[in-house]
Amino acid sequence: MLTMARLRVRLTFPPALIQEPIVYRLVKDFDIVINIRRADVKADHGWIALELEGDERALERGVKWLKDKGVQVDPIERDVIVP
Repeated sequence: MLTMARLRVRLTFPPALIQEPIVYRLVKDFDIVINIRRADVKADHGWIALELEGDERALERGVKWLKDKGVQVDPIERDVIVP
């Protein structure tokens, strides 16, 4: 049985990534359910506070992908959900 986990993070985007579909790729490529809690996106900078939910390994891969893309990932808090 897979353990579902929930992770709360703040993503800060460099100007070059503002127009990229980063959140869409998290959902589509990593099968992560997202819930946008707060966001502030301007033409030259932006951040999003997200709740990410999914398989523990998918979350780890998704966060690594974000960091590799140049997105700053700051955890807000973490808890594991027991199904």
